[in-house]
Amino acid sequence: MARRVLSDKQWALMAPHCLGKPGDAGPRDTDNRLFVEAVLWIVRTGSPWRDLPEEFGKCNTVFKRFRDWVKAGIWQKLFDAVSGQPDMQYAMVDATIVKVHRHGQGAGLEARP
Repeated sequence: MARRVLSDKQWALMAPHCLGKPGDAGPRDTDNRLFVEAVLWIVRTGSPWRDLPEEFGKCNTVFKRFRDWVKAGIWQKLFDAVSGQPDMQYAMVDATIVKVHRHGQGAGLEARP
């Protein structure tokens, strides 16, 4: 895979909450990070599961694993793990980004005496 979406810092926060990690009972999954990257690829592109690139594995297998994690509440745990300190880089909104509609600026209103 050419590039990752998750930084190493984000992954370090998420990894302890994943299913199938070393030390867990039952079957182990080979690469949880690759699986999370696959789900992020789906979310980022808006593509259907069947269009998942082969480098992430079989689309049906990835989907079934995604569904299992949803049922187990893992995605909420992962979200909570990384949202403790939000990155506010893109949270700033000013007039250069969002323009107010002309009615919101008072256009068309008569001046009061």
